[in-house]
Amino acid sequence: MTSPEDRGPIVSARRLVRAFPVGGAEVYAVRDVSLDIARGEFLVLLGRSGSGKTTLLNLLGGLDQPTSGSVLFDGRDLARLSEAEMTHLRRHSFSFVFQSFGLLPLLSAYENVELSLRINGVVWKERRRRTEEALEQVGLRLRARHRPFELSGGEQQRVAIARALAVRPALLLADEPTGDLDSTTGASIAQLLKLVAREHGITLVVATHDLSLAALADRVEELVDGALVQERSEQPALTLHARTAPGA
Repeated sequence: MTSPEDRGPIVSARRLVRAFPVGGAEVYAVRDVSLDIARGEFLVLLGRSGSGKTTLLNLLGGLDQPTSGSVLFDGRDLARLSEAEMTHLRRHSFSFVFQSFGLLPLLSAYENVELSLRINGVVWKERRRRTEEALEQVGLRLRARHRPFELSGGEQQRVAIARALAVRPALLLADEPTGDLDSTTGASIAQLLKLVAREHGITLVVATHDLSLAALADRVEELVDGALVQERSEQPALTLHARTAPGA
């Protein structure tokens, strides 16, 4: 039987470039990035604002298309997929968590999580089971009927994580998931992301400037001016690049 490791990386980026036209010139947000992401790995894309990490994350998740280069998910070139195939991937294989939470304000925590499953065509009994299970996993079972304005920032981000988990994705991409939170709440969210991804065998890719989150990762790749840093300096901000095998 072929193990997941034998099937190769779940995501491969090959010589990715993303340029945007600005005032008659081109501004490069991502420059010649090649990257393999192992199944079940927790990878952090670390960089300051404007480094290109969010653009790279969007390319890896099929939310944007490269100017040149390619992204392969499970061996399939995203650029060669039809819109219907891409929609299916986004609904069933990819999940996203954003800095701004992205919850619908008139819906309860339960309804925000359940809606993603409704859109995916999951039947009612299964929707209910998955929604309750996801909220339990993030510690919000007793807050399920509260709407976003009744929840703290950390609780709202937990709902967003529950919504992402309920889909049962293979790949979870998070963009600055602790960016709008205080340091203590951010640390708890970072630990939660790592825990639930590990429990469910989800590949987790996080774009962040948060060094405490980076310290939890299996691997850290740093971006500067859209390019991966090949030789790291000894600056304090760049000393958290210890690499361990997934699952360690």
